[in-house]
Amino acid sequence: MNTFGETPKQAATYADIEAAPENVIAEILDGELVTQPRPSPRHSAAASVLGAVLTGPYQNALDGPGGWIFFFETEVKFVDDLLVPDIAGWRRERLPGYPEKNYFTIRPDWVCEILSGSTERRDRTVKTRIYANAGVPYLWLLDPRAQILETFELAGGRWAKSGAWSAGEIVRVPPFDVVSFSLADLWPLDRPLGFNEDPTPYYVGDR
Repeated sequence: MNTFGETPKQAATYADIEAAPENVIAEILDGELVTQPRPSPRHSAAASVLGAVLTGPYQNALDGPGGWIFFFETEVKFVDDLLVPDIAGWRRERLPGYPEKNYFTIRPDWVCEILSGSTERRDRTVKTRIYANAGVPYLWLLDPRAQILETFELAGGRWAKSGAWSAGEIVRVPPFDVVSFSLADLWPLDRPLGFNEDPTPYYVGDR
């Protein structure tokens, strides 16, 4: 509720996205413009390797079923919100072509958010709620600092955790359960953490 005399805050628009500095990622969450710095090298490495792991079998049908298409840090509009998932995937039959504008309006079939110091709170709260309300069927949360992958499936409008993996464990989980991969591949310059090992050093330089 607005205090007497206050001017109601105007909801952010796509013009605010376009006016944001080029060196940040800009989103509209619950009507508010939110910006964050470009990802750290550890974050970027995890995203690029996971993208390669999935693109081969699921987009290019190399030793896999194909049928998917993936985009990195692309804008997706959910009614009044505009999000930029680290990786988003669509089943090909649901994505007839590129959007006419700079953002997609067809909701993804899977999203992955890669957690970092400046984004983890939003990724785990506001963004996961928006994805659930939009009916995104699958959500992955990947933390390259702690070397943890958590996976979720939408059930009755709520996220149900379908699995969790750490360090160098082998992952095989829907919707990409035809092919398995080692989680260790996602941290190419870090060795897999031991079970009782402190991950704090891997947080250095995180943004």
